[in-house]
Amino acid sequence: MKASSVSFPAAVLAVTVGMIWGIVMAISRDHSAMPAHAHLNLLGWVSLFLFGIFYHLHPVIDRSRAALVQVTAWIIGTVVLTIGVGLIHTGHDVGEPFAIAGSLTVLAAMLLFGWLVLRREHTARAYRSSAVPAE
Repeated sequence: MKASSVSFPAAVLAVTVGMIWGIVMAISRDHSAMPAHAHLNLLGWVSLFLFGIFYHLHPVIDRSRAALVQVTAWIIGTVVLTIGVGLIHTGHDVGEPFAIAGSLTVLAAMLLFGWLVLRREHTARAYRSSAVPAE
């Protein structure tokens, strides 16, 4: 399984849920959960879609276990963080541990993504410097 094939559908699901949530908030005129809605749209829609594009453009990384772990951790962290932030902003202090756990999970997933990006750059540079021109 490729990371991009998980990332793209998850991004579309996140934006769909985020849009429905936004409509519900508008209808109810209760925007107290807006920070959670914003986190879901930014982390779930925008970031996951951008990860999908990166992985799709780098097929070797896309098929790696590390990329799949990164995307999976990002999705789990985003869901947990969004629930936690939503609970906090609607007056439920029980959400704080969820927000903390989710944000740390998302941070770990971003560090893994950064490592994958830097490793790709390092590998590409090593490949370019070892290439011998054709005669």
